[in-house]
Parts: sequence; C-alpha cells; structure tokens
Amino acid sequence: MSTKIWLSSPHMGGTEQGFVNEAFETNWIAPLGPNVNGFENDLSLFLGNDTHVAALSSGTAGLHLGLVLLGVKAGDEVICQSMTFSASANPIAYVGAKPVFVDSEEDTWNMSPEMLETAIKARIVAGVTPKAIIPVHLYGMPAKMTEIMAVANKYNIPVLEDAAEALGSSIDGRKCGTFGDIGVLSFNGNKIITTSGGGALVSHNSDLVKETRFLSTQARDEAPHYQHSKIGYNYRISNLCAGVGRGQMEVLPNRIQQRRDNYKKYYDRYNGKAGIHFVTEPTGYFSNRWLSTIMIDTAAAGFSREDMRLALEKDNIESRPLWKPMHMQPIFEQYEFFGNGVSEKLFANGLCLPSGSNLTDADFERIFKVMDEFVK
Repeated sequence: MSTKIWLSSPHMGGTEQGFVNEAFETNWIAPLGPNVNGFENDLSLFLGNDTHVAALSSGTAGLHLGLVLLGVKAGDEVICQSMTFSASANPIAYVGAKPVFVDSEEDTWNMSPEMLETAIKARIVAGVTPKAIIPVHLYGMPAKMTEIMAVANKYNIPVLEDAAEALGSSIDGRKCGTFGDIGVLSFNGNKIITTSGGGALVSHNSDLVKETRFLSTQARDEAPHYQHSKIGYNYRISNLCAGVGRGQMEVLPNRIQQRRDNYKKYYDRYNGKAGIHFVTEPTGYFSNRWLSTIMIDTAAAGFSREDMRLALEKDNIESRPLWKPMHMQPIFEQYEFFGNGVSEKLFANGLCLPSGSNLTDADFERIFKVMDEFVK
C-alpha cells in the first residue's frame, strides 16, 4: 500500500531539539521553567496588541479555565457555536452549565451574529441571561468578531474566543484570540504548530492571566505548607513541551504560508468546477488556512462528499467530513439550538482535505489524481 498521506501531521522546524536538550541538561523536566516563560513571551510578541499569555496543557484546559475566570457556575447558560469540535462545548459541562447552541453564517462558516442576538433575546425572555459566548474560528477562518463583539457588548456578556485553529489568522491586522475578553489557543499535534499537547489562555487583562497561572498550578496559596483556598487544576504546560513550542514559533510564519499555499493549490485547480465551492476570505480577513476545505454540491457535481472521501481513503489518503454540529451530537442534542440550516448543510457536504505544511509535490500528485477522477 502507498505511504499514508495524513490530514494534518506535526512538522518540526529543526531547532526544537535544542530547547528540549537544554531542558534535560539543566534538569528543568517538571512543569514551569525557562522554556515556559520564553514560549509565553514569544506568543505575546506574536499576538501583539498588549496581550498576556499563560501556557497550558491543552486548549480545552484554556476554555475550562476561561469559564471559571468568567464566573460561570452550575446552572448558568453559555452560548456556543454549534459548528465546532466538541472541545469547544465540553468545558461548559465541566462547570455544570448548560450550552445554548447557535448556527453559522455562510461567509465564514462561523457563529452568525444575527442568530447570536436572536438566541440572547430568546433566553432573556425565558428569564435567563447567558453568562458567556464562545465563538470559534473554524479551520483558521476568522469569525465575524466585530459584529459578534458588538452584540456581546450590547447585552454585556463576556466573550471566550476559541482560536484553537486560528493562530496567525487576523481581521484588519488584529490577530485572532485577541478580540474577546479571553482567547484560547491550541498546540495539539495536528495544529499549525504543536507542542505535542498544549494550549494557551490569552487576555489583555494581566490579572486574568495571573489568576490562570495560579489556578492551573493547583491554586496553591503563599505558605510554607500546602494550603488551598480555591479549587485548582493541573493544567500548566511542561518545560519540555514548551521547549518544542519555542522552536515551533521560529517557523510559524513559514507554516502559515505553507498552509495558505496548500489552499491555493486546491483553489486554483478546482474553483469553478461544477458543484465545488470554497470558503473565501472576506475583505480584511486573513486565514492561516489550517485546513483546506471544500463543499460538494452532489446534484451539480454528480458525486458526493462521501464518494470522494472513500476514494481518497482507498489510496491511503486521509480526509475528513467537516465537524458534525454540536446540536446534532447525541450528548448535546437535548439543549437549546438557534439555527438556520447552515451547519447541517456544511456537515452534509463539506470535506477537509490533506493540509499539512509538510505535504510534498508527490503527495499532491497522488491527491489530485484521485480528485481529478471526480472533478472533470
């Protein structure tokens, strides 16, 4: 069988080993250490806009702590984008709150500002004001944050911005993750850069980031003995993983460009073909194109998303349907949903294509050979 072509595999830059070796040589193996401080500083400089960063064990940990910091309690309601991975919604359950799911708009495939306001109004009429809003930048495409923030500010609801897939994406030069009250990044193995497992919480509020560091290291009070006045979490990134992150930050601009080049290859070859549609950047938007995606209109194309996925799989090429919306998931289907049909259509017809920054010309030849059999 041919070598596996992965959807999005890790891609080392070459200097990561040096940071890791230094951690071994200095015996900084436990959580915290100079690599953690350096990684946070690298991220803060990259994000700009007076941003403070706490590096954590995962993006999910960042979302959980974000809800804790925003004061979300058991029984509260949190509005969440339905078209996303379950890690956006699971932390709502961690704190005992209830998700209220909101559908997408067609321009970016992210949270619809109009449906967001509809949901808020309906919940207020029902006697419940949501305690937080979680928009997501799907596949690296920025959500309509200007409009979302305007709605959030109108009703005085804080925004927990899930930028797990969008490191390096921006709107009018402002980086994703810096729009909301709190932003969250992910450095999972399949992300645009990786620390193996890892994430970060981002905020303009230095006090929130300071509290994040406290809570993520088991909330240990200042005392010679172990004393705790708050519930804490073991959510800090290790010095070893942060060392990988420091090396990855050195190649981040290249990784963004490589991902965007992948998208351009697909777009140039298949845009305008019958039944094939791409999500394009609105004016002022810049997507890191973490994953390249297409929509397949079966009636116009003569084949389905699943036909193409199975053909790629047969040649040992990984592709994936777009995220199954949260309101369609068995674990969440009993919760409130405010929808317009966009996310169901995206799930039914959308496909994520191989998008790794380490894809070769030979890899694309194999991918295109399979896809060309359908798209003629």
